[in-house]
Amino acid sequence: MSAKPKVGSEKPKAAARHNARLAAVQALYQMEISNRGAKGVIREFLEQRLAQPSEFFPDAQVDKTLFVKLVEQVVQNQSNIDKAIRLKLSGSWRLSRIDRTLRAILRCGCCELLFDSHAPHAVVLDEYVQIASAFFDKKETAFINATLDSILHDPALLKKRHE
Repeated sequence: MSAKPKVGSEKPKAAARHNARLAAVQALYQMEISNRGAKGVIREFLEQRLAQPSEFFPDAQVDKTLFVKLVEQVVQNQSNIDKAIRLKLSGSWRLSRIDRTLRAILRCGCCELLFDSHAPHAVVLDEYVQIASAFFDKKETAFINATLDSILHDPALLKKRHE
């Protein structure tokens, strides 16, 4: 059975948005491990990684506008994003103790929940849980789900979304 979407349906757009989110997570990870800035990493992704089919993007279908927006928004709002995530960590856990890929997933998901009023909450949550499941087992995927869900249901945090 083929999983290819029908031409003209919403599936290609949804796949392109999903791929943009995945690419944004990868870009944030790369920025952290290489200490490179957003501009250079975004340019590298647009000119090389997203310009042709690859392991993660076999059909090279990526919403590049969303990709750039996500990376830039996370960088611009990282202080507030990290603060929101830290509020949801249990006990003495520090954000720095979380795996870099998990941290990138949390930052992107939190950014969309708090700073993108056009993204449906349920879609955002599902997207980042799917992305987590591509890299991790159930334990880490459940952690992403629980943390983002907790942010989603915190009225004090979501209030900022509408300001």
